[in-house]
Amino acid sequence: MARDENNRQEPPGPVQTPGVESPPRSLLGTLSRLGPGMIIAGSVVGSGELILTTKVGAEAGFWLLWLIVIGCVIKVSTQIEFGRHTIAWGETPLKALNGVPGPRLRPSGALWLVSLLFWPLRWLLWFLCRPFGGITFPRVGTRGGAPELKINWVLWYWTFMTILVVFQQGGILGGVGQTLAISRPLTAYGAEYNRLQDELVRTRIDLNVLQSREPDSPRLTELRQSVTGLTAQITGRREPRDPYLWATILATATSILLYVGRYRVIQLVATTLVAGFTLVTILTVIALQTRTEWAVRGHELARGLSFHLPPSDLAAGGNPVRTALGAFGIIGIGAAELIMYPYWCLEKGYAKFTGPRDGTAGWIDRARGWIRVLYVDAWASMVVYTFATVAFYLLGAAVLGRIGINPEGRDMVRTLAAMYIPVFGPVAYVIFLSGAFAVLYSTLFVAAAGNARMVADASGLYGLTDGSEAGRAKWTRRISAVWPFMALLLYVFVRAPATMIVACGIAQSIMLPLLGAAALYFRYRRSDFNLRPGRLWDLMLWIAFAAFLVVGVWSVFTVLERMKEALGGT
Repeated sequence: MARDENNRQEPPGPVQTPGVESPPRSLLGTLSRLGPGMIIAGSVVGSGELILTTKVGAEAGFWLLWLIVIGCVIKVSTQIEFGRHTIAWGETPLKALNGVPGPRLRPSGALWLVSLLFWPLRWLLWFLCRPFGGITFPRVGTRGGAPELKINWVLWYWTFMTILVVFQQGGILGGVGQTLAISRPLTAYGAEYNRLQDELVRTRIDLNVLQSREPDSPRLTELRQSVTGLTAQITGRREPRDPYLWATILATATSILLYVGRYRVIQLVATTLVAGFTLVTILTVIALQTRTEWAVRGHELARGLSFHLPPSDLAAGGNPVRTALGAFGIIGIGAAELIMYPYWCLEKGYAKFTGPRDGTAGWIDRARGWIRVLYVDAWASMVVYTFATVAFYLLGAAVLGRIGINPEGRDMVRTLAAMYIPVFGPVAYVIFLSGAFAVLYSTLFVAAAGNARMVADASGLYGLTDGSEAGRAKWTRRISAVWPFMALLLYVFVRAPATMIVACGIAQSIMLPLLGAAALYFRYRRSDFNLRPGRLWDLMLWIAFAAFLVVGVWSVFTVLERMKEALGGT
């Protein structure tokens, strides 16, 4: 008996899953675990804010400030719901969307759409890998001889939207190329072209400012003649190659950096690039208040928050409502970033730290704790990009809107730089171009990294890869290396950065109601009882879905209207 007691072993304790961690309880501990939201801020404070938001301000004045603010704030509830689902179930966002009810199609049944996105990637990967022994791919829709897969309708539209995201990336790459070509031309022809373009933009600004203040001034005729003469000189010249050379250099450097980079590198680059220029922009808006002629007045802010649409005869031209709805899909956290955010949460480790879903009290406590960190991360990043977005909009409305200049085409970057001239004078170009490079490149860099993760995941869902976590990581690096070159090809052939970005914005606006509906499905059909939010949160999700639906329907109507115009309809 004594021998049995001596040999008796203690019962085993609870098995600790590798990687599982308790969530931080203190504020400092929580702040030290933030990161995915800052990466998203690095993505969204770029093309949407710098280009589209200022373009809306230039076209609509202060009228649509309310839409810009709503566009930033209202999406956070959907963003957090996607993140909550990822932490609770440990599955990727695209895999979760593939489980949403609705029609399903085999990839081979709509091969043309899959090909538009995946075959260029496959061809470029094959070409780049030839020196290293090549690369092979399974047939679309199969996975190692398994039966053909069926893909949810939401993923089909995501595929279409992602094609336009590549166009958006091309537009952003073009914007960065323009920025560097203006500040550091690579050819003598480019330097002379810059001189003429700079003189033309400055003369147009002087003309518009004088016309708005002294409509009877005799100097107006002289300025108009100068604009006509400079325009004639530039029209007779071919476009310089400098922006395209810079775009090629940047695409190559970005490809290498993304291929060798990891999560921490991406987080550091994104946070650093955005912080500086956002601070400068906010300080510029404050400095505008010291100039009587440019100051933002109280009645203008009241008009911007009055929930009214702008008149249709604004001096800057364009269609402000159409541009604003396109901006709504991108400003703040856009449709692409809503899906992208949980991928960064996975890489940060929120789901891994929570551990496998086993329903125990320990798991529930960890899940609640890491979801609480997620809340702080998402709302903190919202504050950052909302301040930046409002600052960009006010600059566009206070300067470009008042003088009637609309940033687009080859002069897009130069026109945007005009916003800083009233405050910084001649050095405005230097300040703006430095900041524009930082903010646009951060969007290019982070969006390329995030979209590569989504496309790698989708490749597994479509049966192009084995769908394993290791396979997804391997293909993420490969696609990251190819993505910048796809954007480069589109920029070289399309050559309309602002239009490329607006088109993607409209596509993302149409995607928003689909994501809003998916978030509601996750909340009411896939939500863990122990992790469910309160009624106020449910109300926010429904309000977000209603707003997404309005913008999505309007965007569809806008697309149909433009198609009718293109076909010569009346």
